[in-house]
Amino acid sequence: MGKLLRNALNNKKVFLINKLINEGIYKKNNTHLFEMTLSDLQEEYNKISDKKS
Repeated sequence: MGKLLRNALNNKKVFLINKLINEGIYKKNNTHLFEMTLSDLQEEYNKISDKKS
């Protein structure tokens, strides 16, 4: 079960990174996207989603 959860979290992280890159976001506060936590990525994605609405 641990491996399945780890894969799901990694897939979500990759999905969010790709969405942010498509919006022109590569870094946040001198931190590359791949270094950010899933929670931080989700927060950034939510910010750009809210701006589009």
